[in-house]
Amino acid sequence: MKTTSTLPFMLCGLGGMMLPLSLSAKKKQKEQKPNIIFIMCDDMGYGDLGCYGQPFIHTPNIDRMAEEGMRFTQAYAGSPVSAPSRACLMTGQHSGHTVVRGNKEYWINGPTVRYGVNDEYAVTGQHPYDPEHAILPEIMKQNGYTTGMFGKWAGGYEGSVSTPDKRGIDEYYGYICQFQAHAYYPNFLNSYSRAKGDTAVTRELLTENIKYGMMGKDYEKRTQYSADMIHQKAMEWIDSQDGSQPFFGIFTYTLPHAELFQPEDSILNAYKKEFFWDRTWGGQNGSRYHESTHVHAQFAAMITRLDTYVGQILAKLKEKGIDENTIVFFTSDNGPHEEGGADPAFFGRDGKLRGLKRQCYEGGIRIPFIARWPKHIEAGQTNDHQLAFYDVMPTLCDLAGIHNFQKKYLNAQLDGDCFDGISFSPTLLGNDNQQTAHEWLYWEFHETNQIALRMGDWKLVVINGKTHLYDLASDIHEDYDIASAHPEIVSKMIDIVLQQHRDSPDFKVTLPSKE
Repeated sequence: MKTTSTLPFMLCGLGGMMLPLSLSAKKKQKEQKPNIIFIMCDDMGYGDLGCYGQPFIHTPNIDRMAEEGMRFTQAYAGSPVSAPSRACLMTGQHSGHTVVRGNKEYWINGPTVRYGVNDEYAVTGQHPYDPEHAILPEIMKQNGYTTGMFGKWAGGYEGSVSTPDKRGIDEYYGYICQFQAHAYYPNFLNSYSRAKGDTAVTRELLTENIKYGMMGKDYEKRTQYSADMIHQKAMEWIDSQDGSQPFFGIFTYTLPHAELFQPEDSILNAYKKEFFWDRTWGGQNGSRYHESTHVHAQFAAMITRLDTYVGQILAKLKEKGIDENTIVFFTSDNGPHEEGGADPAFFGRDGKLRGLKRQCYEGGIRIPFIARWPKHIEAGQTNDHQLAFYDVMPTLCDLAGIHNFQKKYLNAQLDGDCFDGISFSPTLLGNDNQQTAHEWLYWEFHETNQIALRMGDWKLVVINGKTHLYDLASDIHEDYDIASAHPEIVSKMIDIVLQQHRDSPDFKVTLPSKE
């Protein structure tokens, strides 16, 4: 296959507390605001990068990014699946508070339209973010940043109250719907450009792709490869920045999410030679995941392709002379998947952690997290500060000199509105002694009926209402349930769970009992 690209302040537990800016951050306010690029890939496990111990997959650019910046060892996604994890990032709320807590779809059993030889859903996308609660790009835009997002949205279906054009994004290109992103050679992508006078997100038909069917062998004749197209748009957007205002880019690449399908190029062919004993997978029609004859090579090549993208971004920043004052983050939305034929065990993808995507064990939520900012972050650091996606909002606001954002953006008219994050800018700027730590971190996920709470090294996992306790200091793989030996710890952690969970009619979980 070819590619075409070359109010009153409300606390939500400890996480909602307001923190003073670090001394370094206060000093920075008098300087130029930093440019910010937040790169989030899809379904990459904690152990999928060389800098996190991956022996088989080549990631020289991301590894170098870690060498030139700070690598976190105890960073967590917002949820063990895509849409709610992204919601925690965007809203600054944990998954017991944010409105989007699962991958609720809006296209199922809906009307269809005809594109070429294909029937396609007329409306696609997921549950929308609450329009009354401020999200990250809105805050950045209102404070002087031009904003761009390229990749997966998953924060509201097409035409809903929450699409990029309505939520502070100046330039968008990618997949509004994450189900659509199951196909790397789709019928269409979504786009929006405020600069071009667009009034709403629209569909951009991929005219070469729609000549051929979505399923079967004809699919292999498609040439418009979405991952490259999205990356090209992101690169063009960076290149268009003229320095008149700082920029905030959210690059939500779909790699290495299934399907395991990509161009037959040097990256893929190199891994085919390396994994000459590779296995096949027969496909799954309803998921849009096509058959794959080299699943290990396909998966490894997807990560190396993503690594190439990261290298090109860093090179472009240097070329434009803005590398020093641009902070770049790299992370994943949740733990590793086994969809589309992927084989996490082969690559040791859980990084010695238990669990996969959709699970609240460490393997489903602990993720790679790297920050690089030559001007302010000392190179070559490894840090064990515990952070979660809902900490990103206060951190970026801190770094951008946005004072007291919680007071400014909390909606007094919205019942229970809150932010749960703690800025980790002191850690980034080398001021660990000024860093406030979380008393606990919280997750819940209705699809597998799981809740998790980390309190120091204690980890409570609740499955179907039953509690399990682990000591991560001595049992990182969560093999030994010691709940019966520490009833007082379990009781304390259950109290926090019951305090933090708010009932949701769309995403229900079974709460633990103290009996």
